[in-house]
Amino acid sequence: MKSIYIALILFFPCFIFAQNVEFDKKSFPDKKSELKAALKSFDMAELYFTNVLGAQYDLALPLYLEANAFNPNNAALNFRIGVCYLNSNEKFKALAYFEKSKSLVTSVDNDLNFFLGRSYQLIREWDKATSAYSIYIKNANPNLDSYNVGLASKRISECNEGKKLEKTPVAVWIDNMGENINSEFAEYGMIINADASELYFTSRRPSTTGGEKDSKGRWFEDIYLSKKVDKKWTTATNIGDPINTNGHDAVVSLSSDGSKMIVYIDDKGDGNLYESFRKGDSWSKLKKMNSDISSPYWESSACYSSDGKKLFFTSDRPLTKKGKGNNIDIYVAHWNAEKKIWDNVERLPENINSPYDEEGVFMHPDGKTLYFSSKGHNTMGGYDIFSTVLQADGTWTDPVNLGYPINTPDDDVFFVVAANGKHAYMTSVRENGFGDKDLYKITFIGEEKKPMLNSEDILLASSGVPVREKVVEPKVFVSKSSMALLKGITFDAKSQKPHEASIELIDNTTGVVLAVFNSDPISGKFMVSLPAGKNYGIAVKSDGYLFHSENFDIPLESDYQEFTKDVYMKKIEVGEVIVLRNIFFDLNKYSLRKESQSELDRLTKLMQDNPTLRIQISGHTDSRGAAALNMELSANRAKEVVSYLVEKGINKSRLESTGFGKDQPLVTDAQIAILKTTKAKEDAHQENRRTEFKIISK
Repeated sequence: MKSIYIALILFFPCFIFAQNVEFDKKSFPDKKSELKAALKSFDMAELYFTNVLGAQYDLALPLYLEANAFNPNNAALNFRIGVCYLNSNEKFKALAYFEKSKSLVTSVDNDLNFFLGRSYQLIREWDKATSAYSIYIKNANPNLDSYNVGLASKRISECNEGKKLEKTPVAVWIDNMGENINSEFAEYGMIINADASELYFTSRRPSTTGGEKDSKGRWFEDIYLSKKVDKKWTTATNIGDPINTNGHDAVVSLSSDGSKMIVYIDDKGDGNLYESFRKGDSWSKLKKMNSDISSPYWESSACYSSDGKKLFFTSDRPLTKKGKGNNIDIYVAHWNAEKKIWDNVERLPENINSPYDEEGVFMHPDGKTLYFSSKGHNTMGGYDIFSTVLQADGTWTDPVNLGYPINTPDDDVFFVVAANGKHAYMTSVRENGFGDKDLYKITFIGEEKKPMLNSEDILLASSGVPVREKVVEPKVFVSKSSMALLKGITFDAKSQKPHEASIELIDNTTGVVLAVFNSDPISGKFMVSLPAGKNYGIAVKSDGYLFHSENFDIPLESDYQEFTKDVYMKKIEVGEVIVLRNIFFDLNKYSLRKESQSELDRLTKLMQDNPTLRIQISGHTDSRGAAALNMELSANRAKEVVSYLVEKGINKSRLESTGFGKDQPLVTDAQIAILKTTKAKEDAHQENRRTEFKIISK
């Protein structure tokens, strides 16, 4: 675009002006000193505007405005002001200056139509924008202006798409997140953990570490934190050392459980990704990610998958070794547990990566819905936010535009959605914000696009939408996320103090270990995403302790659920009892179901690792049904477990079995009777139907 600006500077003096007022003594015979001051401002602005190392529009603009206050009727000056505004956070002001520049001349250089088209497009004046772009294309020199002719043609397509999307808006509320988060300075790039209890964002505030400013007078970037307390966000604070340094520090991604953070560092133009790990409320020193990720090229955004086994990221690396560069595309790397590095990098397929730039990638905690921004596909202008869903066969669905007013004719980037699917957050420049870029919250109040079924939070949107805009067409119920979120704290059962533990997530149907997490070594906190469609076994382990098991069966079409479960780890001591929650029997039968194998194998390993351990296996039923039948059924189920262990090589002399029927309920009938819902009552009966083991001797 710089070539266009320079061309216009050269052409403007050649225009035949109708009402144009030149900056000369003839036009202002009685204002010599004022004219001299205005020309000084104009000349100084020209140095910034035409800087060969890159136009500095933010420095040129106030000087041009000083000159314009003296002489508002100069076509070239109005054009320059329009260009400066078009490259600022107040780009909607550009149109008035372009229109005035056009009104001041009888013969307008054709390039001005190109900028008029963009300005009309930004305010969703689709027909006027299309007309201006069409005039530009008609009068352009195809040899000299081929790139911009192609760009104008693309923008006409964007206008057609915008016109269509605006007719079927997404039903949302968009609200400023308030003074505890936003300031008069820039806030952007917000990320959150899965349950939206913590948010991190990048800001340019006077509290920046080191207190430095860049060449444009802006404070260096630092990362800030706010926590949700009693449903309100606390005042954001600088997270300090060791993540925030004297240089620029910008947050990129946070793992679902909030234990890992990715930070972007410029590295003198070679943008790279760094990683930090959390212990309690402290973060480790940043470590540059391995060379398969942080290459000699530019990597700017990334996101962990919910199971921690994949990393999606964007890069402009060449497609071949002989390539000289590429558009920004989306890649995925796989975690190599043995080498403890990210490798096996793959570029996502052509239906995701367009011929244009992709940016701001975010994988939802459901493990299959990927959000990203693109300048290609069916964008309505600049970057638009799209979603795609990973299918069972490994293919990705064609990207779907999230629609208006989430997307605008301006750049919409870095969209993140919390697990519950009800909210998202975005960075935006809006007329009545706190100043510069602000962070906003999106609340979905009507029908969402289908790929949003599994979605809380980050979007960089344009200021074309009011601060609180409600669009309801049609009014329907919001679809919900098909997943669950399990969170809690692991404790030592005796000391009642937080205790670090390993948490295995197992598919009970296949026996495959889907993911392994650790609870926080200081706080004991953990958070695990459970995408719908699986029967999950949860095994919590720690050396010297008995394992703890939980079961969560999340049907494919279930609504979003959130479970809080604190785990009290018991040491291997005589008398301790553990409930085996992942041992399953069919109704009124005692043959073990296949889904029980992973739990039984854990118990087998416990016995192998502790060769002197003797245990009692006991079966329990709920209070319904005949007592004698329940006693017999529970005894037979316990015997089946013992038989499995014996088959795996455990000496029968170390095992006892017994059935207690309904005699030892965890929840009494009296407690069940006062429960209000049928589901709550059935869940209580399920608690009583269980298999346990008890340590008899060590």
